[in-house]
Amino acid sequence: MASEPDFAHNDMASRSRREKAVGLAKFAWDRDISSAELLEMPDDRLRKLARAAGANPPSTRETWTIAAGLLDEKAVWAAAHPDRPEARREHPDEKIMWVKKPIEPWL
Repeated sequence: MASEPDFAHNDMASRSRREKAVGLAKFAWDRDISSAELLEMPDDRLRKLARAAGANPPSTRETWTIAAGLLDEKAVWAAAHPDRPEARREHPDEKIMWVKKPIEPWL
């Protein structure tokens, strides 16, 4: 009995996953969303974020994990090159739409 091919992890799928992750990471970067914040988002918010970024929502968390890694790489690069235009975030004011600060309890 032959084993089924793994279409989800062939070269073409990996390239497609990375391409989608790059677009998602760019969208998150421009909104000042960190890798940790991205990975903490619930699935329904991630789906909305993907649609807002112009992508079909990934079917697994694997693409989001790649996007988070890209955000970490970009943060290191941006810290080393703060004067480069690519280090700037275009829409940091939109972060609140995606990442909500926890409500502090009344004392």
